[in-house]
Amino acid sequence: MPAVPHELFVRDVRIAPNLVLAPMEGVTDLTFRRLIRQIGGPGLVFTEFIPAEGLRRDIRKVREMVAFDEDEHPIAVQLYGRSAAALAEGAKIAEDLGADIVDFNMGCPSKKVCAHSGGSALLKEPEIARELVRAIRGAIKAPFSVKMRTGWDPSHKNAPEIAWMCQEEGAEMVTVHWRTRADLYGGVRELDTIAEVKRRLRIPVLANGDIVDYDSAVDTLARTGADGVMIGRGAIKNPWVFKQVAARFRGEASIEVDAHEREQVMLGYFASIRDRFGHDKGALGRFKKISKYFTHGVPYGSLLRVAVLHSHSADEAIGVVREFFDRLRRWEAGEEPHPFNGASPEDASPSEESAA
Repeated sequence: MPAVPHELFVRDVRIAPNLVLAPMEGVTDLTFRRLIRQIGGPGLVFTEFIPAEGLRRDIRKVREMVAFDEDEHPIAVQLYGRSAAALAEGAKIAEDLGADIVDFNMGCPSKKVCAHSGGSALLKEPEIARELVRAIRGAIKAPFSVKMRTGWDPSHKNAPEIAWMCQEEGAEMVTVHWRTRADLYGGVRELDTIAEVKRRLRIPVLANGDIVDYDSAVDTLARTGADGVMIGRGAIKNPWVFKQVAARFRGEASIEVDAHEREQVMLGYFASIRDRFGHDKGALGRFKKISKYFTHGVPYGSLLRVAVLHSHSADEAIGVVREFFDRLRRWEAGEEPHPFNGASPEDASPSEESAA
């Protein structure tokens, strides 16, 4: 298998490999990004999307959202909002905190964000979008990028025009998700619009949407001509996806993840959230929210998800994880005829998290 070109530059910021962790609300916080970095693979990571007004007002919770480790570079801080003044000030704060790239969100489809004319709602107001892009660009010296969907709905796919405007106003990279806002998290996969964006622009273009493995990454790159891919929900279902795709990009053999590694990563992640939350109730809630994805594709994984979701304490959740993987290892080694009393090993796909 020949190696795939796997780096890009946003001005002087090298992104290698050209695999990017998407900004996801309530997911890509410091703890989750540490997990992804521990496993390895992404060339760039994004914070979850940050309200510029909250950053401007120095709200403690927002400041915590924008925090990142000293060894986390390169990192992009994504902002959203509709106030040019707030976005300009928030962008300057992000730059001063050390963000390698400041990104503007024109892709979030949530009703709450769109109701205030932010996120993907800005695709309906290109002149307002231009004003906001111009305000951010004028406030910072750091590289600046924009993330968007292909349009508001399938009848109005204006991403090529919006992306070109962003480039002309000083954006140095754009990311385009193939879905429209009306698609939310469904729709029929359509990559021609991203390909058109790439044809029109001089700056790097990232393609986003339903990239979950090497095959979908290569297919997306081939069909769009994009410079790299951004992975969101695929990283929640499989935190090893970046490492696996990067290895294949280099022409190396496919990386398989065994039960022992999955167990260690799950328990290590839970330990990190407990440290961050400082109390078990919040940590257990986050673990329940995320852990169901770690077992995607694991034989009998649905049984572990149910057991974790019914755990009443942190120690109980840790216990069920250890017991599950211990049984799974014995079964895989041929030491047990059946680990879970006749249950089917088939793993149903869980519901997915939203991505900005």
